[in-house]
Amino acid sequence: MKKFIITLGTLLMALSMSAQESGFQFTTVKENPITSIKNQNRAGTCWCYSALSFIESELLRMGKGEYDFSEMYLVHHTYLDRADKAVRTHGDVSFAQGGSFYDVIYGMEHYGLVPEEEMRPGVMYGETLSNHNELSAVSDAVVAAIAKGNHRSLQLDPNGQPLWKKAIKAVHDIYLGECPETFVYEGKEYTPMSFYESTGLKASDYVSLTSYTHHPFYSSFVLEIQDNWRWAQSYNLPIDELLEVFDYAIENGYTIAWGSDVSENGFTRDGIAVMPDVEKVQELSGSDMARWLRLSPAEKQLTTKPQPQKWCTQEERQQAYDNWETTDDHGMLIYGKAVDQEGTEYYMVKNSWGESGAYKGIWYASKAFVRYKTMNIIVHKDAIPEAIRTKLGL
Repeated sequence: MKKFIITLGTLLMALSMSAQESGFQFTTVKENPITSIKNQNRAGTCWCYSALSFIESELLRMGKGEYDFSEMYLVHHTYLDRADKAVRTHGDVSFAQGGSFYDVIYGMEHYGLVPEEEMRPGVMYGETLSNHNELSAVSDAVVAAIAKGNHRSLQLDPNGQPLWKKAIKAVHDIYLGECPETFVYEGKEYTPMSFYESTGLKASDYVSLTSYTHHPFYSSFVLEIQDNWRWAQSYNLPIDELLEVFDYAIENGYTIAWGSDVSENGFTRDGIAVMPDVEKVQELSGSDMARWLRLSPAEKQLTTKPQPQKWCTQEERQQAYDNWETTDDHGMLIYGKAVDQEGTEYYMVKNSWGESGAYKGIWYASKAFVRYKTMNIIVHKDAIPEAIRTKLGL
């Protein structure tokens, strides 16, 4: 998450502009239930917050009630698994805080789930939010020393287990807390696996979808991003059909785990994500729209006004992915649709940056932005239109 330092002069300019402009006015078209806004704080764990938010919304949809699952429980297991993969590949798989939605799908199936109160963020260092800076400094060094060290072989304990694994587990136990083996929830004792099983969730019900031309459509492939270190596969759809899935899912009560690039200036830190149409603005030379594009990135963050939007082609999506302009930056939850005062369509997005921005932790991402900058999504199989499911063999 990038931090923007805004001068007093810029702030006053932005406030003056806001007073002169109408701002965005959104009308909700469809809104599906979500759980409370969370704050990942100083940790690269958006993949876990967004995917668990998706799972919590799934349970609301299923009529199972409201759950609040522990992110740190799955983060702990995921970090250890990623360390193991990094060592097995002699460092060719990166060890980092990032991850993918599949880490949560895999994690709940193999390790189960626990309630938030059993393993909260920050408790090991007396805080209420995560700060993984020091954890990463320690754990990165341990993993690098083993994965990239000049070792002929690795030392084992008397039971044949690598000693380094005990060391890296101890580091995460110290900073994140030990994973509980049993706990009591609403008067009943569970293990993490029995708790997961009690929810009725099935990991096999969830699939990843994407849209790129370097692999055949209607096939599955390993999306080539560093944080897809488990090498999970995504089904490939033309972008028009991927957007069909978005709309069908929301209209039928499903939410969507959404992976996107948020490094564009159009993704503001104030709750708006838009894709300005530069050519349209150039046609309006001298207008307020032309002035909008000339603003500095910091000023754009504070500017809220509808503008013409760029509707990308499949080829433009691919080019942005191939040249690293579109990167795997951030995971969020899409749970509804809205329109602005000009009738432009937006998706309603639950973020994991706390109650920040103009909409207290909610973002409005234009359909044009989502079309261009979506990396992949996770949905329930039944959230996919039947004709598309048939093409995918689901």
